[in-house]
Amino acid sequence: MGSELGTSSWTTVSQRQIDQFAECTGDRQWIHVDAERARQSPLGSTIAHGYLLLALIAPTAYEVWIDRLGAPQILNYGLDRVRFIAPVRAGARIRNRIALVAVEDRGGGRWLIKTENAIEIEGEDKPALVATTLALIVAA
Repeated sequence: MGSELGTSSWTTVSQRQIDQFAECTGDRQWIHVDAERARQSPLGSTIAHGYLLLALIAPTAYEVWIDRLGAPQILNYGLDRVRFIAPVRAGARIRNRIALVAVEDRGGGRWLIKTENAIEIEGEDKPALVATTLALIVAA
C-alpha cells in the first residue's frame, strides 16, 4: 500500500440500502433480501452485495480526499483490481481506508490517480473488499 490519504467515517450498511440495491440491479438473491432464510444460513444474516460495497468507494473517496483536492473535474477512470474478502452483514458499520499508490501526469492538465481502497468492517479482522481505483483529474 502507498501513502495513506485517510480513513472515511464509519457508516452503517442498512437492510434498506441492500434492498434498494437489489431492486435497482435486479440482484434479489435470497442471501441479500430474505432475512428469515438468511438467519438459517451459516452467516446468520442477510449480507450486502459486493457491488454495493464497491459503489460506496465513491462517496467515501469524496470524503477522504477528492473534496479536499478542489480540482475542477474528477472522473471515475476505472478499476485495476477488486477482491471481495469478507461478507458485510446488514446493520454492520464500514469505512474506507485509502492510500495513494501513484500519480501519473497525462499532459494537458490531466493526472491519473491510483488509490488502494480497503473497506473495513467494524470489529472484524479482514476487510470486506480491497480495490485499486483510478480517477482522472482534469484541471484544464
